[in-house]
Amino acid sequence: MNKKTIAEKIRRKKAIISDMDGVIYHGNKLLPGVHEFVEWLKQENKQFLFLTNSSERTPTELKEKLNRLGIDVPKTVFYTSALATAQFLNAQKPKGTAFIIGEAGLINAMYNVGYTMNNVDPDYVVVGETGSYSYEKIEKAINLVLKGAKLIGANPDMTGPGENGIVPATKALIAPIELATGKSAYFVGKPNPLMMRIALKRLGISREESIIIGDRMDTDIIAGIESEIDTCLVMSGISGKNTVDEFPYKPHYILDGVGDIVL
Repeated sequence: MNKKTIAEKIRRKKAIISDMDGVIYHGNKLLPGVHEFVEWLKQENKQFLFLTNSSERTPTELKEKLNRLGIDVPKTVFYTSALATAQFLNAQKPKGTAFIIGEAGLINAMYNVGYTMNNVDPDYVVVGETGSYSYEKIEKAINLVLKGAKLIGANPDMTGPGENGIVPATKALIAPIELATGKSAYFVGKPNPLMMRIALKRLGISREESIIIGDRMDTDIIAGIESEIDTCLVMSGISGKNTVDEFPYKPHYILDGVGDIVL
């Protein structure tokens, strides 16, 4: 199937669920064709949601970041693994407590559902991406888990794309805690179907009318497949064309980047 045919099929969808890192930007660099893609979404009145496994930023921070890159969208179009993690934990244990290793996006999400921070006897140890990762925090988390706190990961990403290459993500950061305690973390972000169900509910659109666009076979694409949503893999992030053959499943469509949709 050629690019033109793929683009036409995607353009017929009522809703677009798009990953961010590796699809919209790398670090602080907007990827080619993204401006045209977002303008097309708005002009065509498409329903769209930026669904990211990154837990570092709040929706307001994500909106401001895209503004700096020349993209103007409301903060309501962002849904992060931090928000999903907070929603999940609040459903499991309302008004609980947590020891958090993470940034503002995760901390604020937990506060906003009524969770309080606790470094003595929390219900959960919650880990997301952070630049302030330290031995002291790992040591504290290990001992809290050994005392009974449940271990939660905001997402299962091992790595993510950064401006200068690959950076470690939540699964890599949480691994020492799992190894030292013998406890396995529960990961909330993609490909957990919870994220996809939330996305469809927020959009008010059926899965048949939607498509998910992402750069990772192991999160975005499998999340779509397991939720029976059409998938499009873009080559602008983690996965390459050779990567597809390493997995026992395939995306419905493959494009170089989201700019190909509006060519």
